[in-house]
Amino acid sequence: MDAALHAELIAGLKAGSIVPCLGPGVLEDVVSPPTQVRMPATSHELILGLNDGKPMSPKLMYEFSRAAMNIEHKRGRNAVNRFLTRTYAETPWSRSALHDWLKEIRPGYVIDINRDTQLLDSYAGLPHYLVQGCARLSGRGYRFHLYISDGTAYTRIEPEEAAQDLPVLFKPLGTPLPVPRYIASDADYVDYITELMGGFGVPAFVKTLRRGKRYLFIGLRLSRDTERMVMDDIIYGAAPDAGWAFLPEPTAKERKFLARHNITLIEDDFRALMEEPESLAC
Repeated sequence: MDAALHAELIAGLKAGSIVPCLGPGVLEDVVSPPTQVRMPATSHELILGLNDGKPMSPKLMYEFSRAAMNIEHKRGRNAVNRFLTRTYAETPWSRSALHDWLKEIRPGYVIDINRDTQLLDSYAGLPHYLVQGCARLSGRGYRFHLYISDGTAYTRIEPEEAAQDLPVLFKPLGTPLPVPRYIASDADYVDYITELMGGFGVPAFVKTLRRGKRYLFIGLRLSRDTERMVMDDIIYGAAPDAGWAFLPEPTAKERKFLARHNITLIEDDFRALMEEPESLAC
């Protein structure tokens, strides 16, 4: 990545015209201090964690949502939710370098498909909105819960009460705080993606906020159908030149997705974004 592109990305993130989209890769350096075990974030890591460290059948190892559906059938939906809450809310973790770096910028709108709380911690002390994806709810016309934080605590609000005056943290696959809710199993994804396609997974004020934005995919692989389908609808209404993606060694499916959305491929490690401009090759 050259210095001119680096400067453009940083300026866009600070101005709010570029929206960071965070994937499991940003958590690669996160470990539990007592054991130095890595935080499970990728599909493979989550499957092993869910199954007490033991591999499942090749068919189930393909994607976390399949494995979660299998566990849900055997032990109930709460077994999956308890695992995710234990992992992300009850286990101490070190900080991600990317999250510490992003904390200094604090963009006005961030999309994070991870289920951990590091993004929320980065905005502690700063008033903001939290959009938490959810699925299989009855009696609701949409598939999210909306909270406002005064910088110390979250309060649930209705979408009509929100305005475009605070940073927005969008956690489409859920998070344990302030109340544990997750998109995890195949059934969750089917319901959530269906409602996303119908326009019920994104608050109205966020639909307005996102118009004409460009996106920067950071640590987010797009080789799985679930991630591509979720991002398809979340970035709806993007600028004609919809952004950039850090994707070393992209697959054919990833290239196709990026080309369809007119997203520029950066075949480089996203950590180049955190380097000082003078250290970048020109």
